[in-house]
Amino acid sequence: LCKMAKSDWTCSLSAICEWESPDYEPSLPVSEKSNPLTRDIDRASANSIVKMLQACDTQMFQEETESTYHVRAFHKHLLTKMDSKSSRNNYLNSGFNRALRQLNQSPVYSYIIAGGDRCVGVEIAPFVAGQLDFCLQHPEVYTPVLVGFNPAHQARDEPLPGCTFTFLSVVQRMQELAKSHQAFLINPAVGPEAISGSSRMKGGSATKILLQVVLSAAHAAAFSHTPVACNLSNLLLYSMCFSLRCGRRVCYLGWGSLALLGLIDASECNPTFGADFEDVRGFVSGGYRELNNKEGPLTALGPEFCIAHEDFLHQVLPRLTDKDTVLLIYTHSDDVGKVVDLARRVREKMANLHAVYHQTDEDTSAALKSIASLSLSLSLSLSQQWELSTKLVLNAVSTGAHVLKGKIYQNHMIDVQVTNSKLRQNENHIFTLLYLSFPHWIYSFKMDAVCMRSSPCPQVVPLALVCLLTGCSLREAESHLERQPVVREAVESCLQLDLTCECTERSLVSLNVR
Repeated sequence: LCKMAKSDWTCSLSAICEWESPDYEPSLPVSEKSNPLTRDIDRASANSIVKMLQACDTQMFQEETESTYHVRAFHKHLLTKMDSKSSRNNYLNSGFNRALRQLNQSPVYSYIIAGGDRCVGVEIAPFVAGQLDFCLQHPEVYTPVLVGFNPAHQARDEPLPGCTFTFLSVVQRMQELAKSHQAFLINPAVGPEAISGSSRMKGGSATKILLQVVLSAAHAAAFSHTPVACNLSNLLLYSMCFSLRCGRRVCYLGWGSLALLGLIDASECNPTFGADFEDVRGFVSGGYRELNNKEGPLTALGPEFCIAHEDFLHQVLPRLTDKDTVLLIYTHSDDVGKVVDLARRVREKMANLHAVYHQTDEDTSAALKSIASLSLSLSLSLSQQWELSTKLVLNAVSTGAHVLKGKIYQNHMIDVQVTNSKLRQNENHIFTLLYLSFPHWIYSFKMDAVCMRSSPCPQVVPLALVCLLTGCSLREAESHLERQPVVREAVESCLQLDLTCECTERSLVSLNVR
């Protein structure tokens, strides 16, 4: 069992493995199950949140038991080209193209994102299924590789808009071709996400690990002729939460490949937590030149697409106060002199400046520590370990900050826009868990109509949850959430208020009788 005191949290082995039982939320695929380790994360302290997320990440590296599913191993194959469909990891492939150029080889990696570069952080299952179907129709050209974290039989079998096939039927065709190594399915068991309904944490980390392992092995074959300090993470988490609760912002200023991780983490906060694009933003040294994306600079699309450090200096820094949080992300291989210069400019404007860095010399480290309030040093040797450890830190602090802000119910993401069928199914599942259900007539509405009506409305699901759990009106629910943003606390305060009113009413009736 998991135990949580006011200041600490521990868990047993049984809680870590509970999700593997066939009786645990059997109707849900693994990636959509709630993780027993984080069942009370919405009530946890910053210290406990960090430990919970660390325990969930550890599940990725545990040996599989007999009850979990296994991956078919394959080897002796040279991977020469991959069109990745995971929009959060697509840009990372450009790093392997740089490695090829350093070896005087032509770049062979490319990416495809549904909706183009502007839609990074958004996943569209019909697009992925369509791309796989196209590859399967041209086996002489493509070798499709599907990466996922559910058993193949749990793929969705619902109709896809504009298609004559379902995702499950595509997966089944790939399974047949996998027998002759014409296609590959890579679906390891990494356990449920820390926040149910989101795939940005373990799903993103495991995808990144798989891509780097496979592509690094391919490079090696073709061209062969320390734990994170929890205390500092806690303080960083508190700082970010303070900024978000005050209606202020968090900015990641990054260099090199670590900057991209900050950009991705920031882009995921909107679909996961219903955050505004101004809440958490990522900025990259070199902007789109460093990103090296297909469509080039996207700044003309609006301020949310301005990602260079220059954009931060001109558009954002003048408006910052001490209630905002700025996080520097860099390594010793970056131009550390520019890091220090930018840190000084930020510090002149506001005090809430922090840093996450890898292996800098003592002089630079001392200079940054004299400027930054918190400096989290990660001592790892390989650049890919730098990236993974940085991703885990950013995921932990951004998730924890939104948890403390009240964006989670138990361990389910709820403050999201109901913009597609997957999100609607996720929210329906929450109500089902609470023994609640929508009236039958609601399901007669078409999905696009539901999305159109709900998209402009803030806090659709939290408001519905408070109304259904307490029986209060919409206006009363809004009032409760304004006073107490943590949904579970808002529900309890509402129920307690009703109980108090009921007791008062009974007392008055009793007095009148007397």
